[in-house]
Amino acid sequence: MDLKNILEEWANDSVIQRTALDETSRATPTLHAKYLQWLAEAKLAKKRSEFKQKTLLKKKWLYYNGKMDRESIEALGWEPDPFDGLKVMKGEMEYYYDSDPEIQQSEERVQYWKTVIETLTEIVNNLNWRHQTIGNIIKWKQFEAGN
Repeated sequence: MDLKNILEEWANDSVIQRTALDETSRATPTLHAKYLQWLAEAKLAKKRSEFKQKTLLKKKWLYYNGKMDRESIEALGWEPDPFDGLKVMKGEMEYYYDSDPEIQQSEERVQYWKTVIETLTEIVNNLNWRHQTIGNIIKWKQFEAGN
């Protein structure tokens, strides 16, 4: 599941055929189920990403604070000295956390899943109100016909 594919699917699924309003109305529950399933899966994926990020942050905290043993550092493929010999003050640690590529990548994954969830939530909300849109189209057709 990726955002681009979701948006492409929605571009097709969001079309309301003015000449087949009955079919569009009948298809709405199926579309709702499809996007609701994707929303649930995205929420679980976000939660998994958050758990992985918490584990990574703990490891990075141990690493940057000199509390990780050399074998663990080597097993993770990290440099033995994260500061390249510099003396770092406690208040400066945030700069190292914020600029760490692995932490940035992990945060990017979490933010990606948040965006997917927001998008799917909007789609599901749109589907929840689709009957209203179809009703408005029918009323407009009646108005145009002189009723």
